[in-house]
Amino acid sequence: MQVFTIRRSFLLPLGILLFLALLLLTVVLVQGQPTIKAVLLGVMILPVAGLFIESFFRRIGITAEAVTAFKPLRQKVLNFSDIVSVDTIQVKKRVFLTLSSEEHFLIISNAYADFPELVKSLLPKVTAEAISEETTKMAADPPTKSSDILSCWLGVLLLAIILVLQFT
Repeated sequence: MQVFTIRRSFLLPLGILLFLALLLLTVVLVQGQPTIKAVLLGVMILPVAGLFIESFFRRIGITAEAVTAFKPLRQKVLNFSDIVSVDTIQVKKRVFLTLSSEEHFLIISNAYADFPELVKSLLPKVTAEAISEETTKMAADPPTKSSDILSCWLGVLLLAIILVLQFT
């Protein structure tokens, strides 16, 4: 089985961002700052923690017979023989590859490491009639996305500055 995970270059700054947010929450609580500040920070931490956990455990496995999406507490399997459609939605450098059977579907984004290799491993196992023209064009040169990584690093920088300001 070939296994593809979410890019570590995205998980690293996201993990640091989560750590700094938790550290800031601890500082706010220890310093006895207004409760609303702690509540707002706690509300902001929840989606970051959820995204980190989901992204950390998310995997795509490809075998000769099927593609499997592993997510926390669940997994979805699509047999290649059941896939009737492979479509691509591309927004700037963000790509979503949609695999559909009669009853189920699976969406794979280019947030996975080695996305071009994932596409090259996946498409030959699906019947040619099922693959859309857009997907064939995208597969020739799959785009990679890095703006999410930059956004996370900017968030890390911002939280680091806020943490420093808490002590001055």
